[in-house]
Amino acid sequence: MPNASGYFRTSLDQDLVLLDTRTQKVSCAVFCALLLFVPFVAKPLFIDIANQVFLAAIGALALMLVTGFAGQISLGHAGLLAAGAFTAGILFKEFAAPIWVTLPASACIGAVFGLIFGLPSLRLRGLYLAVSTLGLHFIVVYLGGEYETRRGFSTGIPLDPPSIGGWSLDNGRAWYFVLLAFAAGATLFSINLLRSKTGRAWRALRSNETVAEALGVHVAGHKLLAFVISSAMTSIAGCLFAYYRSFVSVEAFSLFLSIQYVAMVIIGGLGSILGALLGAVFVVLLPYIVEWVTAILPLTASISGLIFAINHTVFGVVMVLFLLFEPRGLVGIWQRLQNYFLLWPFRQTPLSSER
Repeated sequence: MPNASGYFRTSLDQDLVLLDTRTQKVSCAVFCALLLFVPFVAKPLFIDIANQVFLAAIGALALMLVTGFAGQISLGHAGLLAAGAFTAGILFKEFAAPIWVTLPASACIGAVFGLIFGLPSLRLRGLYLAVSTLGLHFIVVYLGGEYETRRGFSTGIPLDPPSIGGWSLDNGRAWYFVLLAFAAGATLFSINLLRSKTGRAWRALRSNETVAEALGVHVAGHKLLAFVISSAMTSIAGCLFAYYRSFVSVEAFSLFLSIQYVAMVIIGGLGSILGALLGAVFVVLLPYIVEWVTAILPLTASISGLIFAINHTVFGVVMVLFLLFEPRGLVGIWQRLQNYFLLWPFRQTPLSSER
């Protein structure tokens, strides 16, 4: 029997459609139009914040694939970002390589690191796997620091603005459209990948590896594939970050950066592409919100000077609050709001109260 509401899917073909209702199509079109309109009216500060969100979104999507969907804990995200950034910086300084060379090279380096550091996942799980991936961060940062020291780049490796088809990316507005395209491409790639056989195998691994293997899933192969794809995407984000900031330095890839990306997938909501995007927006905006609040409050000079410590404190408190009171993250809040307006003015009755 056909369903006229459009919210219930009755076949696999309908489930594979990305936008299956008129409301979704119109909302998506309006949202895309707003994104394209923003850089023409926004101030440089807001454009820079948007660019940071796009860069963070690529990395958050990559971590969501390996952790949120494949169930493999990784704490080496900052190391993979550093690998992509240093690949771009070294190739540019030593060989004057253009961006269309450094981007795929960064992806290849990231994939190799993902393969190497994904091997422990075949034997280790949980906390032991997290510690093994943490070693990736320290190895890459050490190698990058050694290169900086030996080549005399005490303040970092400088990079010239890249050019794409004769278009020089030398300002925030130009970068806005490039980073938006990369973020949108990473989102569509992740959505389609999760709808494939590989994505379904990752979900099975996250639920129960023993059952997944009994159902015919090649556990070792899909674990390594998750690390390779995620690492390649993360290194691409690191390469773009290096070009956007016009320099590469080990100080930009601290262990706190890995924690921030873990927070993105936790606060956004594990196992959700939308959660990765919402988490990236939230974590990037949080320091600016804290600075804005401290600026308008009548604080003493000594307290306002501790803005760095206040940012870290608020960040930690927010993570704990989400873990305690909203384990589904921002995507859980969004789904409840969506269900409320879909069912309004009818009240949703819990299943346990039905007779």
